[in-house]
Amino acid sequence: MTRDGWMRWPSPEALGRTGMSRPRRMLAWTVRLFALGILLWSAFSDRHIHGWVTVGGGVGVIVAGVLAWALYRTTLQHRLWASLGILLLLLGLAVVAQTEGFRTPALLLWCGCAVTALERLPLAVALPTASVALSSYAAVTNDVWLTTAATTAGLALAGYVLRLDAEARGNAQRLLAQERAARAAEAESAALAERARIAREIHDVLAHSLSAQLVHLEAARLLIERGADRQQILERVVAARGMARDGLDETRQALSALRGEMTPLEDFLAQLTGATAGAEVTITGERRPLPAEASQAVRRVAQEALTNVRKHAPGAKVRVRLEYADHQVTLDVRDSGGPPGELAGAGAGYGLLGMRERAELLGGSLDAGPDEEGFVVTLKVPV
Repeated sequence: MTRDGWMRWPSPEALGRTGMSRPRRMLAWTVRLFALGILLWSAFSDRHIHGWVTVGGGVGVIVAGVLAWALYRTTLQHRLWASLGILLLLLGLAVVAQTEGFRTPALLLWCGCAVTALERLPLAVALPTASVALSSYAAVTNDVWLTTAATTAGLALAGYVLRLDAEARGNAQRLLAQERAARAAEAESAALAERARIAREIHDVLAHSLSAQLVHLEAARLLIERGADRQQILERVVAARGMARDGLDETRQALSALRGEMTPLEDFLAQLTGATAGAEVTITGERRPLPAEASQAVRRVAQEALTNVRKHAPGAKVRVRLEYADHQVTLDVRDSGGPPGELAGAGAGYGLLGMRERAELLGGSLDAGPDEEGFVVTLKVPV
């Protein structure tokens, strides 16, 4: 055993009573009351013990009880010198009891000190203390040497077994506490992940809907500043109102998605491209249901990509292709390019960043950039 092992205290969980079953606690208290009964009976049953000696015996029993309680507290707090001092006082009290004729209480004190030291103190201190206590017991007892040797060995073994049992109970308590902490952390992490998912859904819906409305409202503002006719301005306002209506529908879809109730992805893309002039959708591969997170990622990226087309290349033709592969699904949104719209600079510029973060959270990737004709956005999500 290493030096740290010899000087290591039993854990506070092992020295305390936490985690001890009710039958076990009852048994422990039964043993203590039985020992106290023997002390009292042996102290006052002898005819030759009377008068002030009897009073002294009662005081000695009370002092022994107080010291035993103090020893429990100091060992629980890992206070070595205080615990050792209390044990020495108990051993001294046993010597006084033996001198005054209280032989049985003295034997019980020596045995109790030996067992308690082996159970609750570092082994480097427990072994010498137990040796002194058991040697005193062996020197006073009237049993034959073989019985005395067996008794002292049994007491030493009992103390060490109690120590091992207490340490096993303490380890179980620590493992239980760690498991509870891990479960609490897991539950908190799951709650945070769910909050983040809901936040992403709300952000994506609002970002898509509000940015689309902003396009038309800003265009209406510019038309008003330029003195355009009423019909052109009205078209923009009506378009913004339509976008608001679409945003409300998307909000309902997001709530349905959070409840696990989503329309098929193919139908969603068909509706999305149908609402965008010059857009068409192609679906290849074996169609199959996708996990909720993957399906939502495809939906939001398609919405954001089409919104960017309306902002940066109004009137451009858009080709949306959804490909089902064995282990992933790929969404490709390409536009034919064109002159930038009047609102190309509108928005905060977080669209592509948000799409990329959503893809990376699922272990996928998102590539976006110009190609030979216009702009292309490619999303790959493992499924």
